[in-house]
Amino acid sequence: MTPGDNGASSPEEDPFGYLYADGQARGAQPPSGGYGYPNAVSRVRTVGERQYGQQGVPQQQGGAYNQPNAHYQAPETLPGGAPTTRQPMEGGGAGRGRGPNTKGLLIGAIAVVAAVVVGIGIAMLNGNSNDDSSGDQADTPPSQSQSTQPSTSGKHSAAPAELPKIDAKALRLDGGATTASDVPGAKADGGVYVAGLNQVGAKVTWTVNGIQKAGAYRLYVRYGIPGVDANATLAVNGKPNTQPLGMKNFGGLPQGKWEGDWQSTWSTVNLTAGTNSIEISCAAGNQCNANLDQVWLQKG
Repeated sequence: MTPGDNGASSPEEDPFGYLYADGQARGAQPPSGGYGYPNAVSRVRTVGERQYGQQGVPQQQGGAYNQPNAHYQAPETLPGGAPTTRQPMEGGGAGRGRGPNTKGLLIGAIAVVAAVVVGIGIAMLNGNSNDDSSGDQADTPPSQSQSTQPSTSGKHSAAPAELPKIDAKALRLDGGATTASDVPGAKADGGVYVAGLNQVGAKVTWTVNGIQKAGAYRLYVRYGIPGVDANATLAVNGKPNTQPLGMKNFGGLPQGKWEGDWQSTWSTVNLTAGTNSIEISCAAGNQCNANLDQVWLQKG
């Protein structure tokens, strides 16, 4: 088809003829109303004047501005009106619809990576703990509680045996020595003590058993005197000591008074392990006016 003049046409045949010079030459006139379309109707109305669902010329409503119109009906209530729910927009163009949820995808990816890292860390910790435990079992030397050597703590923990102690009345009495109980205050059983040592040749002998170790010991003697110093000869295993056993008036009691004058003294003796013999005697030159109550040993 080639361009050309198709001949005269009436305005009804070419509604837009008035827009061109040749149309205007044929008498085409613009429409008196509407928007340039045939049979178009253009009615200018005041805003808020139109009533939906009514025919005829709209009338001006006298209601106040922004007040609900009594004749207004929402499109949703009319037959074939607008849907009451929003329909999702179909994608396909820029600015239409919503794109993919990239934020949710990013959070999910981070969670997956974190789970993988935690799993690897737990696996490594378990592996290290197993290796450490096996290494300790193989390389750690046995503790003292696992040692097979015999313990020697028993030799040092045992308490030392008490040294002997005896009442003087239980000693062997010789040379006029005898027992008595008329002076009160003796600690021996029954208040019985040894008297009669105030004569030359009188003596008491103590046989001591169970000395575990040879060495120096202290021989303690509890005695009573009549307010006057006394002494006696001390011999160990038949050998006299160089110093006599002194029995002095340490309490300072008046002379001639026996009651309440019980005191203690000691002298060093060298004993051997096992059994030893200790003698207390009145020899020439001694002042032996004393009573003997108890005798005992202590480590010197």
